[in-house]
Amino acid sequence: MSPKLEAQTSALDFALTVHPVRDDVPTSGEDGDNTTALPTATLEQEDVSLHRRIWQRWCALYTANSFLILILCAILLAYAYPPLGAVYVAPQITATWIAVIFIFMSTLYEMIASLRKLVALAGMAIQTKELSKAFTRFFFNVFVNVFNFGVVSGIVYGFSRFMLYVNALPKSLADGMTICATLPVAPNMVQVLTNSAGGDEAAAIFNAAFGNLVGVFLTPALILFYLGATAEIKFGDVFFKLGLRVVLPIVIGQVLRNFFPPAKTFVRRYKKYFKRMQEWCLVFIVYTVFCKTFSEGSDASTGDVFIMIALQLVLLCFVMVLAWCLLRILFRKEPKLQAMGLFGCTQKTVAMGVPLINAIYESNPLVGLYTLPLLIWHPMQLVLGTAIAPRLADYVKRREDSQELNQMSEDGETESEKPIQAAEMGEAIEADGIAAPNKRHSMKNQDTSLNSTITF
Repeated sequence: MSPKLEAQTSALDFALTVHPVRDDVPTSGEDGDNTTALPTATLEQEDVSLHRRIWQRWCALYTANSFLILILCAILLAYAYPPLGAVYVAPQITATWIAVIFIFMSTLYEMIASLRKLVALAGMAIQTKELSKAFTRFFFNVFVNVFNFGVVSGIVYGFSRFMLYVNALPKSLADGMTICATLPVAPNMVQVLTNSAGGDEAAAIFNAAFGNLVGVFLTPALILFYLGATAEIKFGDVFFKLGLRVVLPIVIGQVLRNFFPPAKTFVRRYKKYFKRMQEWCLVFIVYTVFCKTFSEGSDASTGDVFIMIALQLVLLCFVMVLAWCLLRILFRKEPKLQAMGLFGCTQKTVAMGVPLINAIYESNPLVGLYTLPLLIWHPMQLVLGTAIAPRLADYVKRREDSQELNQMSEDGETESEKPIQAAEMGEAIEADGIAAPNKRHSMKNQDTSLNSTITF
């Protein structure tokens, strides 16, 4: 045997001694290679866990932004085949009447229930004192609603007319921006953001309910005031349709609530399903609206839409800064009202805005472009409100702590002044005690002198 072969044989014997071959574990063949079995199983587990993590994240994203995702899908579906939503689903009945009536009944039912909570002092997290203040703060409530309906709409209307004058926007999008600015506050969003910012929750509930109840008729009046009546829109017809689609369902709903207990129990039991149906009705209305717009054409391009988005962001930031400055001036000692007012003055509701726009402009082919600015304003106010809510909460806490320290220092000064006042009162009493005998002696001498005078 050659030396090289002997060296290889010795190395093989040493390797078998250190790492012997196991008969109980297959090394290859049908059962597979044990050296690669564990890594393969680990990779499969990692793939499964990765897929599960992706699915969980998508579910969380959809839960948090379900309405926006559905709206985007509805617009894309409407663009893909407009006749389906413009003709075949009978939008003049399903979207204009059935969906609108259901949304108004559910939305305003919640608003009236919120007002009843305030009247009945329900809501364990809100103190009775705060609830009474929500009604008695007349000036603050008037300021919030006047700013939301009047100031915001006036600013947006003036700015949109300027952009229309310089040919920066088509008329449909400029009118849509004005329509969006005339809408009332978003009830659920303003309550959630006010609570997150440490604001006055009772004031948020009251102003949200009051603004939405008034906005049913004030918003059409403002739209007609700014944009005027056209061939498709007549003042009397608008309010007649709103009376049939809004007022009559509200009256019927309140009658069933007060005089038919099973209906009240049914609504309470399936409340979460009603909210989901309300969301789907909104998506359906948006779908039919854009189907009508895409099928009949529009005067706006993709570039005009992006310009409108940028302008909406600028206007929202501007009115929020203006509202904050006015709140700091007019209610400088009320940090909770400042936090609530910032959201209550600038937010707009999409739950009532979409049905209102559809009810007013149901025969107008540009109704989709009238709705689009509202669909842009809604997520912007949510993103900005969520971003500034923690800072507002810190501001409210800091201001309240400062006011408490000032109050305690004032109370301390008052307590320290009490002994001084008591000492001064004691000295005055002592002085009166010393002066009293002298005064009586002087009066006695005067009496003696007077008697002597009378005798002579």
